[in-house]
Amino acid sequence: MKPFQPSSIITIAFLASQITNAACYAAEPAQFAYAPNVPPPITRTQSTTVEVHLDAGTKLTNFGNGLMYRFWTFNDHVPGPLIRTRVGDTLKIYFTNHDSSGMPHNIDFHAVTGPGGGSEITTIAPGQDAIASFKLLNPGLYIYHCAMPPMMEHIANGMYGLILVEPENGLPKSDREFYVMQSEFYTLPLTEGTNILAYSYDAAVRQQPQFVFFNGRSDSLSGANSIKAKTGEKVRIYFGNVGPNLVSSFHIIGTTFTAYHDGVFSDIPQHFVQTTLVPSSGTTVVEFQVEVPGTYTILDHSSAHAEKGARGTLDVKGFPRPDLYHGQRSNP
Repeated sequence: MKPFQPSSIITIAFLASQITNAACYAAEPAQFAYAPNVPPPITRTQSTTVEVHLDAGTKLTNFGNGLMYRFWTFNDHVPGPLIRTRVGDTLKIYFTNHDSSGMPHNIDFHAVTGPGGGSEITTIAPGQDAIASFKLLNPGLYIYHCAMPPMMEHIANGMYGLILVEPENGLPKSDREFYVMQSEFYTLPLTEGTNILAYSYDAAVRQQPQFVFFNGRSDSLSGANSIKAKTGEKVRIYFGNVGPNLVSSFHIIGTTFTAYHDGVFSDIPQHFVQTTLVPSSGTTVVEFQVEVPGTYTILDHSSAHAEKGARGTLDVKGFPRPDLYHGQRSNP
């Protein structure tokens, strides 16, 4: 009989530790939601492995104003889902590609430490799939997007989303949370007899978008799609500006923000912020208390961007506050 080797003891000990760790930190589905919705806060106090499936594809869908656009998508949505995690988690991605055009795609997570933010090991052609795991070392709100060359083209056509990495002790309580992503669309003139817009590489290189939208279309945050709150509530917005080219001057008319600039969860956020600057491929987290009922305009205060569509509304219900807001106008 062959004598028992010390290396076997090491191997058994290693396997036992792996089994123990797996029992303590079993994988679970990632919490995610599509804009303007946000998944609920994480209540667990330990790190774990969170699993999410992202699929690359294309989808002809409503662009607003009676127009259509063939988006490049994650999970058939623009933007892709907001994925909610916790610092120290391992993000396990199951990535598939069903793009009927034959185009390869990948995912660059700005929250990931390593070459290409994971894009090097997630690059796949249609019909292929990839599985990748990434340790989330730093809390914050981060962009993810397709980074296949030309990267600008993949971003401009809709392949982006947000990943929220909560700090160890979570975030302060809020009553309402919303997901808002700004992006630009560069299009060719409409062909006679069609309402389907097509991407213009030349307009993108010139940085001259025909449209600047929140959440992928003109009416995503207006009319029946307005986001809603009640007086006395604390509202938090997870805001991303994926670009691919322009800076956003994020503003809500009629309130000021407590702002976590650049999506960094500082212990001392900046208060009474009127407008916050968000670079291309950057984020911010803003909070505010709504005290007066009415309709609040959400916009990019770089006014040309608002004129091109970067506008929405927050509808607030509640009792009037004449102690804060009161006035009257004379008859003509």
